[in-house]
Amino acid sequence: MFGGARASLEDVFAAHCARMKSVAFNMLASEADAEDAVQEAFLKAHRSLASFRGGAALHTWIYRALINTCLDEGRRRARRPAAEFVETGTDARQDLRVELRRAIGTLDGRSRAVFLLSAVEGFSHAEIAAMLEITETNSRTLLLEARRRLQELL
Repeated sequence: MFGGARASLEDVFAAHCARMKSVAFNMLASEADAEDAVQEAFLKAHRSLASFRGGAALHTWIYRALINTCLDEGRRRARRPAAEFVETGTDARQDLRVELRRAIGTLDGRSRAVFLLSAVEGFSHAEIAAMLEITETNSRTLLLEARRRLQELL
């Protein structure tokens, strides 16, 4: 079992690594931090592979580890003094992206995660619910609230 699960973990890494980096980048807004978060999630999964009970798909379990890692990093960042963010360029689309990223950054961690997983990454509410260990209804509600908040900010 353990050897098969390890092989499955490698298969999940191969199949999901790029998408996981995208999720992490969207949550953390830093390519380096996103890569670190993906590596940390897989290390956590590897270390605790024996505790995986199969209640969810292996990839769902690893996405959960990734999202928790990103949320932890967000909390660490919130405790540090904020650095001044300076964006160069005057392209209107660039400005909109910057404003959208800032607005998304104001969402609480769980709402931000649901918004990014649904609107950006295209996961279904069932998948999001499994990843975040919430109900599908809660996922839908958090997405609706996040969209309303973003509309207010933009």
